[in-house]
Amino acid sequence: MSDRDKNGGDKPEDAAALPEVWPEAERAESLARGAALKWASGVFCRPEHLERLGQYRKRESQRTSSIQSRLKSVVQSYLEGVGWGLEQLREARAELKEVSHALGKAGVESSRNAEGVKALEMMREVSVNHCQLLAAVSNLPRLYSVQSMVSETERLVESRRLLEAHARLMELECWQDDVLWQLHGAGAPGTAGTALSAQDEELVRNYFSGVGKLVEALGKELWAVVGSGLALARQNPTPFVSAVRIVEREEALDQAMLEERGRAGGHSRPLPPGRPRCWRERFFQVLEEAVSARFRSVSYLHTRGPGLAGHLSALQHGIMGDLATVRHLLDHCVPPHYNLTRAYLRACHRCLQSHLGQVSGWELESGEIFAVLNWVLHIYNSSDMMGHPDLMVEMESEELGPLISQESLEQLQNKYVHSVRKSVSEWMHKALEVELTDWQRDQEPDTDHEGFYLTSLPTIITQMLEENARVALMVSESLRDQTIQMGLYEMENLLNRFREALVEFGKEHRRDQSTNQNKFYLHYLLASISNCIILKTSTESLQQQLSSRSASRFSRTPPGPLAALDRAVRRACRLVMDQLLLELQPFLQGLLSRSWLAQGDVTITLKLCGVLERHFELYSRVRPPCRQRLQEECQWLTVVEYVRVFMQKRLVCRNAEERCQLAQRMALDAQHLRDLFQGLVEVEGSVSEVNPMALLPVLADFIRLKDPSMLTLEVSGLVAKYPDISDEHVSVLLDVRGDVSRDVRGTVLDLLEQSTPPLPAGYRPIFSDILVPTPSMPFCLPTAKCA
Repeated sequence: MSDRDKNGGDKPEDAAALPEVWPEAERAESLARGAALKWASGVFCRPEHLERLGQYRKRESQRTSSIQSRLKSVVQSYLEGVGWGLEQLREARAELKEVSHALGKAGVESSRNAEGVKALEMMREVSVNHCQLLAAVSNLPRLYSVQSMVSETERLVESRRLLEAHARLMELECWQDDVLWQLHGAGAPGTAGTALSAQDEELVRNYFSGVGKLVEALGKELWAVVGSGLALARQNPTPFVSAVRIVEREEALDQAMLEERGRAGGHSRPLPPGRPRCWRERFFQVLEEAVSARFRSVSYLHTRGPGLAGHLSALQHGIMGDLATVRHLLDHCVPPHYNLTRAYLRACHRCLQSHLGQVSGWELESGEIFAVLNWVLHIYNSSDMMGHPDLMVEMESEELGPLISQESLEQLQNKYVHSVRKSVSEWMHKALEVELTDWQRDQEPDTDHEGFYLTSLPTIITQMLEENARVALMVSESLRDQTIQMGLYEMENLLNRFREALVEFGKEHRRDQSTNQNKFYLHYLLASISNCIILKTSTESLQQQLSSRSASRFSRTPPGPLAALDRAVRRACRLVMDQLLLELQPFLQGLLSRSWLAQGDVTITLKLCGVLERHFELYSRVRPPCRQRLQEECQWLTVVEYVRVFMQKRLVCRNAEERCQLAQRMALDAQHLRDLFQGLVEVEGSVSEVNPMALLPVLADFIRLKDPSMLTLEVSGLVAKYPDISDEHVSVLLDVRGDVSRDVRGTVLDLLEQSTPPLPAGYRPIFSDILVPTPSMPFCLPTAKCA
């Protein structure tokens, strides 16, 4: 505990004598006492701990003395810094006293000199007035002669003595600038100048107003000379040379004034009115305006149809003639840095870009669009125009850029394709109408040099599409591809209409069959098939011309003219077979009946063969491979219809003799047909892989079989050869035999039901086309068994 605590605290009189204690110090002392008491109560909680009181006291005494020594060193260094700062403040105060004393002396001297300055103000005013009067006196002769010089300069301009007129104009401008500058007060030596009042400046400008009019008049004549530079170069280039010299003088004056103003800053002369004139820049603007004047008089009405190609040709010759004049004449009349030929090339290119953009917006036909595209893509960059060797030295064509943007070029090509498509569609429609008219003719179709039937339709279509592709290729491959794609789309549409026309042609023929109006119906069907083959060849040729990139450029579904051709050929072949069936039907009705079997006459078969022979002879007028296809279809139709008549069960054998007789007649008919077909096919020079005639001998052998127990083996062989045969067909065969018991029938049908092999690859079903007539149910009373 401290002495203060032991004495019970300070007395009131002592507290009043002590200085005031800070609250922060009291609070810190209170916290320190509390911490010390807490520490002591924790260390000396038992009596035996008091033995180490001396050690703790010694340690705390050492710590206290260390802290006090550090505090003393800190306080000492702080006091030294404070002393040094006070010394600096004393030195600064002494220096401020000296400066204040010197300023006082300067103020006294300034007050004494103010009286002398007032005396010089009057002399300054007199000097300025003297300078202005001197300038007025020296400028009086010039001012009196201004109007006469203006009039004289006007006469020089009117007579196109441009160099003399410009010299006088420069002199007048120099006088005007000198007067304005002198009125600003810059002529008085040793003075800073005075501001010119707006009234004085307006007075000077009004007096020299004729100078500004002279500048306008001279510029007008100057640009008229520059605009007619091409004509002057061929006659008398002197005015053009004078105009170029004036432009260069003005450009030099502009540069000199701007450089002087840049060096002197705000103390330089102000720029004269109308400066800088930038006449060199104006020179090239007038040159481009003269180039564009060629295109201003062109209108849509003057360039319709062939006139547009003539207009483009005239442009080509006019531009090349002007460029030759510029290179050989005008280029020598201007400084080299003008690069006049290059500038004229750029001007021509820009004007052509604008003019062709205007032309592209017109309602153009396909021929006009072709003329524009061919001129832009080929003629313009050829050696006859911008690709000329002399012009390539001046500027590469790549520097000029495209004459028409890629977007505009694509729009033009699309317009061309759309226009051609409209024309192609109309021509195809007319060609189809002519074709339909030809079908009604009462004469045989025309034949080509090989003897094949044909009409004018494929020739018209092929020549039209190939010609359009050839013309489009003269522009670009991409346009050729677009044109071919368009032609293929239109051909597909034509073939769809052609197929519909064939269907209607067949319906009309069936309606008019009784009157027999169209005797050459079959001939024109065969001619249509040959036409489709020619169109297929043409289509494949067009598709081969397409580039590999064309498919990726078209968003629509690729055209399918080949598929449409195949559909049209199938429809025509079907109509041919329908006509064949119609002619065979009367003879088929007389086959495989009991009367036919009893008479034993082969006349019906021979007549049927005569019809087939006549058809085969007509099929020879069809181009391969459809000729072979018709021959095969004819054999299939004959066999299918023969078997169909057989399946109608017109003849059911009563005994073995009838079965043998029926088998012999069927084998004989098969032999007649086989001999006919083999002879006709040999004449054609090819052997068909399809052999439907083998079915008739198989059926004859089935009927001829004497032992019914062998029918199971016979049916197995029949199913192996013709896997599409059904149990209904076999049941009819068993019925026609007339000697098959119920047990044998059940065995055969069970065998047939168990052995149903899948159709082999490439096998053409024959029994699937032969429908078995539904047996009529015999009348019976409703018994329990039937129920």
